[in-house]
Amino acid sequence: MKKRIHINQHKIRSNKKNGTNDPVITVKDYKQNQYCWKVKIDGPCLIVYSPDKPLSCGARVWIETHSEVLCLSEDDPETVDSESEAHG
Repeated sequence: MKKRIHINQHKIRSNKKNGTNDPVITVKDYKQNQYCWKVKIDGPCLIVYSPDKPLSCGARVWIETHSEVLCLSEDDPETVDSESEAHG
């Protein structure tokens, strides 16, 4: 199933204005939206810039993938290096 991942600029501004820390990464598929602080894509993906045809939410840059997407919490210790350190 295709998923699209983008950054919610409105939520970033709202967090700054209100002193909150709500997640700003949106993972969308055909049935739901998930909101995350961190995302791990377990496979190939494509980064799209489409200034003339944004998504319905207004995003002009997003990531598309059919791979598994893990929505991680703010406190999750997962980093880009975590997997290589585990295998290294």
